[in-house]
Amino acid sequence: MPMGNSDDARLGQWVLAIGYPLNLDVTVTEGIISAKSRNIGINRQGSAPVESFIQTDAAVNPGSSGGALVNTNGELIGINSAIASPTGSYAGYAYSIPSNLVKKVIGDIMKFGSVQRGYLGISMAPEQLDDSKKKELGINDDVNGVWIMEVDPTGAAAEAGLRKSDAIIKINGVAVSIGSQLSEQIAREKPGDKIMITYLRDGNEKTVEVVLKNKLGTFASQKTAVIESLGANFAAISQDDASKMGIDGGVQVTNIHNGLISNETNMRAGFIITKIGDQNIKTVDELKEALSNQSSNFQIQGVYPDGKEVYYYGINDFKK
Repeated sequence: MPMGNSDDARLGQWVLAIGYPLNLDVTVTEGIISAKSRNIGINRQGSAPVESFIQTDAAVNPGSSGGALVNTNGELIGINSAIASPTGSYAGYAYSIPSNLVKKVIGDIMKFGSVQRGYLGISMAPEQLDDSKKKELGINDDVNGVWIMEVDPTGAAAEAGLRKSDAIIKINGVAVSIGSQLSEQIAREKPGDKIMITYLRDGNEKTVEVVLKNKLGTFASQKTAVIESLGANFAAISQDDASKMGIDGGVQVTNIHNGLISNETNMRAGFIITKIGDQNIKTVDELKEALSNQSSNFQIQGVYPDGKEVYYYGINDFKK
């Protein structure tokens, strides 16, 4: 099936949704595009999830995920992925990943083996802010753009001179007015790619070239960004628990989501980290410090609460 250009999709345009819902054989439903760049808050994996869905009223039900959203020229313009429903079945709103984002993901996987994310290094102001916060940031409701709430001092945006209270209005000449539109445009780029950002500062329009980076920094501490890349939650164990297991101490992996641990190891939640590389670990702060000192490849050592066998998990391309 030919891939269409999802940027050309228009509100009110007729589309067809193809899938295998409700244990049925292949079905085709029709509807229109009712919105673009929708963020519905369902993707909570990873540290910078991208949501910029095409919304349609073509019926999509459980089992349809992965199916095609097609325009009347027979071109694939989206991958059906979600519904908004109080019952779990179709209730008028279905959501598709835009084909231009799909092209980027497929191309990266084929060429590099994984998706290459470029990061701008900003925190965007939420669309719903109280008046006092708007005043603090200098947000003008008449400006159609994405306001910067915070800038990572080591990120790509800061290096290009962008700062807090700037309003980004275009990425590579494409107008952006909400955070999901900006996120989608950035998500199409790789680390090292150059993009042109047009922004407003004190009412004056400026354009600057930005070179995207390959890691998402955090604003409180770069060490926090390092630990987030593992894709897990951590908590130090008590001295009593450590004594019962015959160890000096450690940090327990309480939850595993999307990140290096899930991508590169078969570690299970509950694992207790006792050593990173050759550095002993007893607290979360020590874990952060040890991670920041590692090279691209290192080992995580530890035990599970129900046994005394020592396990080793290798992490590769940590600082890729």
